[in-house]
Amino acid sequence: MAHARISANLPPDIDPTKAPIAFGKRALPKLNEELQSPELLTQQRALMALCDLVHDPENIYQAIEIGVLDNLKTLLVHHDSTVRQKTTQILYIMAMHNVGRQGLIQNGIISALTELLDDPVDICRKNMHQIFEMMAKLPEGAVGILHAGLIPSLVFKLKTESDEIQELILDTLSNCLRLEASEALATGAVTILKEKLTHSSVAIRSKATWVLLEIGTHPEGKSMLCEEVIPVLVSLLEDTDPEVQAAATGALMFATVKSRGRFSALGAEAIPLLLKLVAEETSKARLSAIKTLTMLAELPEGRKTLLDHTDTFQQCLNDPCEAVQRAAKIAISVIEWKP
Repeated sequence: MAHARISANLPPDIDPTKAPIAFGKRALPKLNEELQSPELLTQQRALMALCDLVHDPENIYQAIEIGVLDNLKTLLVHHDSTVRQKTTQILYIMAMHNVGRQGLIQNGIISALTELLDDPVDICRKNMHQIFEMMAKLPEGAVGILHAGLIPSLVFKLKTESDEIQELILDTLSNCLRLEASEALATGAVTILKEKLTHSSVAIRSKATWVLLEIGTHPEGKSMLCEEVIPVLVSLLEDTDPEVQAAATGALMFATVKSRGRFSALGAEAIPLLLKLVAEETSKARLSAIKTLTMLAELPEGRKTLLDHTDTFQQCLNDPCEAVQRAAKIAISVIEWKP
């Protein structure tokens, strides 16, 4: 299914002509001055030239040293949409390099970008979310997003943004909620993510499931998964996409740590679907499926059902993956345990 993509093309009335950058990083101080010019065209041209220069990490380092980021922060709220677009594009290019990410964190760019959450121009918001997604890959970047209080806004934006931006938000949330999930849970993230589990986009289904998996690593997150989403996660074990299956199985594995989660998974008839994943040697969900079934075997009803399927686990004892072998051995011992 085709989806509209957000275009980064400049408006047709904008002259992209820029002054030649004859001396590479020697041009940076002049460009930095031009960013402060009252003339709109001068600012636009300086931004376009800077966009070319910051592909080089050495230029990024110098740009940070001479205070370019302070001027870019000011331009994030400029009245001209082209200025905002090019400013966010520069920051995104910088965020693709480690020296740039560190500079953005140290100069408070994350908090400054929150001004663009409701920007009327799609490409400005897309650039902003691309920056957040890149920053969240670093632990200190994820911490910066959490400290900026962005999580509730990001969760709510899943309701209104385009599919393309939703994917970026879900990637950001996945990395941030790995560290801390309480703010997201208080915002009703589980309910909103649950809706995304049945989205027509495979990417959104998969990414939403991975976010729920991260939520499930926290004690309070496990409780919410038990209450709201286990039946939907079980249905995703049959999803056509292996990534969705793997994420759903992982989220189930965390949810079934709690007794309530086990009863819910049994009631949703998870065992046949999990056994099917265990039997598929190429399944990405195999290890998580074995561990989830092991927890279901701790319930008398689950053990009774699984006693007829120990051969499925026996086949895993020769698996090339040692983790699968170990998990299968534990599963058999739990299933065959007698009081």
